[in-house]
Amino acid sequence: MSRVYQAQPSATHGMVVAPGGGGNRNAKNMPVDADGREWSHGLCSCMSDCGTCCMATFLPCIVYGQNKHRYEHLNSKGVPHPTGGPMCSGSCMSHGIFSVCGLGFLFQMSNRGHVRHRYNIKGGGCGDFCSALWCTPCQLTQESRELELEEQSFGAQRY
Repeated sequence: MSRVYQAQPSATHGMVVAPGGGGNRNAKNMPVDADGREWSHGLCSCMSDCGTCCMATFLPCIVYGQNKHRYEHLNSKGVPHPTGGPMCSGSCMSHGIFSVCGLGFLFQMSNRGHVRHRYNIKGGGCGDFCSALWCTPCQLTQESRELELEEQSFGAQRY
């Protein structure tokens, strides 16, 4: 006699989904439609995180490098990086070198696309290009804040 199962077993308390798992990817419960959702914070609300915005204005390579490292750690390990990522990394240096030539926005554009995809955020390459080229500090701050919301959602969980 064969058994018929009505449902898959569910996770028990304390289980971790990794790699690529993660916390709440829509921590502010933004409405989602067929195209995705909006960013949790607007592009022009960057001054709400004044420290990151100032750093992105004067040293965008550092904020870019940290955003990239935080994203990659969340994506590969499923949990936030314990220290938030290094201040100066290879990504930071590459961005800095290309920024001297006026091409740092290309790195930002690519990373923004990855972040949008992770959080199912509306948009496309053209918007990523424009925000990276003309609104660098606001764009980097917006990405940082989106990553921070997922990282904060891990607050009560233990690993």
